[in-house]
Amino acid sequence: MQPTDLDFFTLLSESYARLFNAALTPEGITSTEGARWLYEDAPFGILAHDTQPDPVFVYGNLNAQRLFGYTWSELTALPSRLSAQAPERSERQAFLEQVTRDGYVDGYRGIRVTKSGERFWIKRATVWQLFDRDGVHRGQAAMIPHVSHFA
Repeated sequence: MQPTDLDFFTLLSESYARLFNAALTPEGITSTEGARWLYEDAPFGILAHDTQPDPVFVYGNLNAQRLFGYTWSELTALPSRLSAQAPERSERQAFLEQVTRDGYVDGYRGIRVTKSGERFWIKRATVWQLFDRDGVHRGQAAMIPHVSHFA
């Protein structure tokens, strides 16, 4: 998949709109412009993983790539559990199970780790289920609007 894949952009944006009754991208732009904006210019990180037993990231915009220190090809080959260090993985898993149960969680805060091992807080994150137009579950996505780094 390419970073500005229109089918995946549609999945992300329509899933978000159904759950939150809000647009993921600025109003009044085309899908092509929205996919580019979300990947290149969004002021927040966006990540998404698939539905494998050990989910793998299938999307990460440039903001998320910079935050976690991975390139597109590295990130989209990474099991999403590796975005947290081992001590935080059970907390992350419990949180994702809550997203599965409730459809979304807003205001999430948790510790994550970069490729180089630096730990940081994600704050006020929104995580939601990705369902396509036919109601097929395709994964989960996260919007990360705020982070803070350990001193």
